[in-house]
Amino acid sequence: MVRALSRRDRRSKGYALRRGLNSTGVAMSHALRVGRMLLALFLVPTLPIRASQSGKPAEEASEKAEGLKPILDYISSAWDTLTRSMSECSTIVDSKVAGKSILYVPADFPIGEKLHALEARCNIEVRPLPKVIHRLGEVDTNTFRPHGLLYLEYPYVVPGGRFNEMYGWDSYFIIRGLVRAGKIELARGMIENFFFEIEHYGAVLNANRTYYLSRSQPPFLTSMIVAVHDAQKARGKEERGWLERAYAFAVRDHNMWVAEPQMAGDTGLSRYFDFGEGPAPESLKDETDHYQKVAEYFLQHDDIGARFLVDRQPGESADASIGALYSLKLCSLPLAMEAQRCEAVKEISLNRDYYKGDRSMRESGFDISFRFLPFGAETHHFAPVCLNSLLYKSEKDLEAMSRELGRAKEAEDWGNKASARQREIVDWLWDAERGEFFDYDVPEKKRSVYEYASTFYPLWAGLATKEEAAAVRKNLDHFERPGGLLTSPYETGAQWDAPYAWAPLQLIAVEGLRRYGFEDQANRLSYAFLSNVAENFRRERHNPRKI
Repeated sequence: MVRALSRRDRRSKGYALRRGLNSTGVAMSHALRVGRMLLALFLVPTLPIRASQSGKPAEEASEKAEGLKPILDYISSAWDTLTRSMSECSTIVDSKVAGKSILYVPADFPIGEKLHALEARCNIEVRPLPKVIHRLGEVDTNTFRPHGLLYLEYPYVVPGGRFNEMYGWDSYFIIRGLVRAGKIELARGMIENFFFEIEHYGAVLNANRTYYLSRSQPPFLTSMIVAVHDAQKARGKEERGWLERAYAFAVRDHNMWVAEPQMAGDTGLSRYFDFGEGPAPESLKDETDHYQKVAEYFLQHDDIGARFLVDRQPGESADASIGALYSLKLCSLPLAMEAQRCEAVKEISLNRDYYKGDRSMRESGFDISFRFLPFGAETHHFAPVCLNSLLYKSEKDLEAMSRELGRAKEAEDWGNKASARQREIVDWLWDAERGEFFDYDVPEKKRSVYEYASTFYPLWAGLATKEEAAAVRKNLDHFERPGGLLTSPYETGAQWDAPYAWAPLQLIAVEGLRRYGFEDQANRLSYAFLSNVAENFRRERHNPRKI
């Protein structure tokens, strides 16, 4: 079943395959990253599987009796299927590289007998990075020939069958599932890998590939640490030494987000920002004609396209960092037997600012949405609700950690930082009239009015007042559909907009609503989404050819 699902997951990490509206009314993707999609099942562990009208009565009765057991069995088997280790050839022989696979290690990392043996056994090359890395942006990711995986010390769980790399924010939801399944050591090892990335690659990376050395992902690190630390305490295995070490790395991670160029103008808030230039390498490889489609859209929407397109005359030299050139031709409409005649009029390319926004959108994890303008073109010009809510939670987590470690002064400082950020979020991102949190457009000096499920992040993080939370709850119908919570109410054709529903946002919204006492709404949402997942699981279980 896991192998079958992974065959469906053929597009890039940012794309879900459309199935259209399912029986419950929300378009669901079965290329949703496995760890995150199935984690949502933990929200309501007593959910019965809904029978389909097309199923056989005997099968339906049997499935009702089984409840969630088939899905939970599937999850249990998936942990092993989706676990990767850099001691295994199946992980490090890179399916994304046509030639010999390269495993890159830190420039100052000793290549000992173990790695040399791996080279011989797996027919790969272990190659040091060109320099010691202290922070993002110190190496030009466009210079790697070829790209490859970055070494990590511990096994990890990937978000889908075709991936061999460990992703950033995906891993928080995976770790939540691992903790629930009692796989604490595997969860802790994944966090250790993030510590390794901070130490040797400059940050928690989008994922451990060379082309991700220019960006991070949403800062869930303290939430991961807290989840594992609490699970260890519950087992009577609390380790103060590990918490001390984790705290130090979490501080380094936080420091990256509150320094330039991650700051959003003079708001005091942070932004997503990729240090790289030009097209994202993973898009060129995995997203067929994506940038051409973006250019076509901007041509058809000149009001916004003029900001992101560069005109060039045929034959004019082009700067390679800008990306592909697209030719515009004027063609005659042939009459009778005449041949069509076409003549090049001009060439266009997407400009640097578009590519910076595109790359930064990928750091946000919401790739692709129209939330930060079409195709995320101005992501780096916004102070986002999600990012700053996560930083608030990180500051509150660091306050709690430092207090547990007996560092009262540091705890006070973290509490003050969290309070300041809470005020800034309300000042810049809260719209009292609309009753929602919105991203702030720094160049335009105004809040966006693009409704997005990130409005539930302040509830999840606990920074919203009771009045703000109640107002957000009143607008739940803007997002709620029979099958769960929409990412946004807008159908743009992008996978992080309507009609798609993604498991991580269901969890954020449900836990946020519960935090403020809105149990009925939380139960309704979780039941609707889980019924949706269960129905699709049942349908594919009995129709293997569709998988």
